[in-house]
Amino acid sequence: MMSALLQEAQAAAKMGNLAKAEHLYKEVLSNGAGTNEKAIAEQETALYELGTLYRDHKKIKDLEQLIQTSRTVMSGLAKSKVAKIIRALIDLFSTVPDTIDTQIAVTKDCISWAVSERRNFLRQSLETRLVSLYIERGAYFDALNLINTLLKELKRLDDKMVLVEVQLFESRVYHALRNIPKSRAALTSARTSANAIYCPTLMQAGLDMQSGILHAEDKDYKTAFSYFVEALEGYSSQEDSRAISVLKYMLLCKIMLNLTDDVHSLLTGKMAQKYAGRDIEAMKAVAAAHSNRSLKEFEEALETYKTELSSDPIIRSHFSALYDTLLEQNLVRVIEPFSCVEISHVAEVVGLDTRQVEGKLSQMILDKVFYGVLDQGNGWLIVFDEPRQDATYDAALDTIRHMTTVVDLLYEKASKLN
Repeated sequence: MMSALLQEAQAAAKMGNLAKAEHLYKEVLSNGAGTNEKAIAEQETALYELGTLYRDHKKIKDLEQLIQTSRTVMSGLAKSKVAKIIRALIDLFSTVPDTIDTQIAVTKDCISWAVSERRNFLRQSLETRLVSLYIERGAYFDALNLINTLLKELKRLDDKMVLVEVQLFESRVYHALRNIPKSRAALTSARTSANAIYCPTLMQAGLDMQSGILHAEDKDYKTAFSYFVEALEGYSSQEDSRAISVLKYMLLCKIMLNLTDDVHSLLTGKMAQKYAGRDIEAMKAVAAAHSNRSLKEFEEALETYKTELSSDPIIRSHFSALYDTLLEQNLVRVIEPFSCVEISHVAEVVGLDTRQVEGKLSQMILDKVFYGVLDQGNGWLIVFDEPRQDATYDAALDTIRHMTTVVDLLYEKASKLN
């Protein structure tokens, strides 16, 4: 049974009386827990519920102060329980927008306290959390420095569980820095470490998600899709918010493979309906634009769903390549009937700036997408027929190659006779 004081605090919080609830929760925390298990459990509950109250009312400074004062309250508790409570309190910040700097500062402060108290398990746990915060903030070099220190320590201690998590972070950092070979190597190490332990569902889903991302970088969208399916099952079973991102990546793979029928079947499935919203609508709009080979529809989708499509760097980078592909398809379709056409006319039809179209056409000529030349003086594009190679030349080269072999053999034979 809970104490009357804690029940009264919970009732006040439920009624929205923040001042009264805060006062009552602090009274619960001020009572010495000693070795009484019931009192310890109540103080743990009071800490988390007061932290949740501060989070819901966006009282960031008070939440920061609570984490600092909680150390005194938890001084007599088991080290594993202290680590769990502090991580839980820091995690409360994650749902509050624009608090990444505060989270980093609070985590660093807790790490300093853990070092002074010689709580190595807690320090490692908090440093792992700090790495994830650095990645979220985009401070990749800070994250990499901390990762390198942690890896040396964890390999020595043979702590496989935390090691897998840190190696997965390492793979994500290298991917963000566009060092794909090192990202792949780090992921291989993480999978090797994971094979030696029981890997929790969320961690396995994270490994599958990262594998899918790296295969997508190699344009192997079919294999990437299979990994994303596994990741979606893992995240969905744990009700994790990352499931939406993985579903978007699955749809991205189908779009890049030009399998728009599969996109529609995925969107009508039970999983897509579960996560229906603007994120899924955004991918649906892009799939329709790609199916219609319409650059205008694609740009409209990017503008309408700017937040959903541009905020994710994975989606953004692949859609950049998709935009180039659509632009090339549109330009080829426009210039196909002509042997000579004004560049301004092509730009007008595709709805882009003349200079932008001119630059893209020159790139396409260099890449041999079509054969032609730009007459910049007159502002024309002169299109040539695709050159046909005469098979006689290949036959002549083969004959010469065989004749060379025959002459070499005759020369060797004559040398031996002499």
